Order: sequence, then C-alpha cells, then structure tokens
Amino acid sequence: MELAEQLGILPGITAVVGSGGKTTLLCALGEGLSAGGAAVILCTTTKIYPFAGIFGTDTADEAVLTRLLRAHRLVCAGLPAGDSGKLTAPGIPMARLARLADYVLVEADGAHGRPLKAHAPWEPAVPPEAERVVCAAGVLGIGRPIAECAHRPERYAALAGAAEDETVTPEMAARVLRAERLGEIYLLNQADGPEELAAARRVAALLDAPAVCGSLRKGETVRC
Repeated sequence: MELAEQLGILPGITAVVGSGGKTTLLCALGEGLSAGGAAVILCTTTKIYPFAGIFGTDTADEAVLTRLLRAHRLVCAGLPAGDSGKLTAPGIPMARLARLADYVLVEADGAHGRPLKAHAPWEPAVPPEAERVVCAAGVLGIGRPIAECAHRPERYAALAGAAEDETVTPEMAARVLRAERLGEIYLLNQADGPEELAAARRVAALLDAPAVCGSLRKGETVRC
C-alpha cells in the first residue's frame, strides 16, 4: 500500500503538523502522488527550507504556477523569508492553490529538529481550508529525557505528567498526542529498527485515532 493511501490522503489540501519528519513526509507524498500523474504543490504556513531536488518557485502569478505544474507535476511554492534561505507561505491563497493542483501539501508546524513536540496555544498554523491533518511524531524521542528530545519541553512534560528530566516512554508519548488531538491520523516515524518499530506500535495501540508506523528514511511504513 502506498504511503498516501495508508494516510488517507485525498485530493485537496492536507496539513502536516507535529515533529519527527514533516519535511520528509511532504517530499515522500509529493513524489509518490506526482509519479502517479497528479499535480502537487508543496508549501508552508510557517517557514521551511526549499526541498532538495524539487523545483521551487516564488511566483505569485497563478498562470505561471499552472505552467510550472504542467511541466514538472511537483512544485514547491513559497516566498523568500528574508535572508534566511527559507521560504514562507506562498503569495497565492490556499483556496486558489487547491484549484491549480490536485494536491496541496502544507507543512504547518515547526519543531526545531526535535523528534517530539508540545504546542503553544497559537500552534500549529493549520490553514482553515485543510481537509485532512496528519500529525507526525518521531519515536527516536522515546527512551530519551524530555528536555533533550522535545520542542517546548516544559509543555511536553506538563502534558505527559512528568518532569523534564524524565525519560519519555511510549505511554507518555501517546498521552501527549491524545491530549493535543491535532491529527485525524498519526505518523509514528523514525522506526528504523525492530526496537523502534515495537515502540511505535506501542504508542499506536494507545492512541484514539489511526496511525501509520515505520521509517520514512527507509521507505517502510505500515498501518498500525
């Protein structure tokens, strides 16, 4: 089963939130969907680095973007975020983007490279037009202290019912994901070996929504 099918990705706008592989997930979904003939736009509501190997544009001209999609099928759209080298939201409204492409995949969160995250009240930045929200989490955070592996560790600890110096368990990770309820489906990523996959499955068993477990890096995922 393809990753997009496992996650229930449908035409329209999908937002990806959380931690532990959002950018990799967008790349994998975009490449898979476009290989099947779909026109796909990758973008953000926050800030992202351009996707390696994927054609990017900062145009706010719908006609130009349409021509680029016909030529490349998979395009990253966004405006330069100052001199940071990153991109911010496109200069075209999300609703318009959804009329130009079959799929619009939006990175709607940031985690500062940490495998786990708890969210501030103003996060994530999910566009209101999103039909589906996928929440990612990295199981590499399990077995490590909250202070080392979680973005916003004080909030993560509070939701987990633990201290910041305590080690994350599958039960804690599931507790935080359940408390925040940010996704209709979860991706438990970074399960590159049997121990990590067992931890991912343990988290999935404790969630109140479907989950996909596995390793985006290895291209191996399964519905849990």
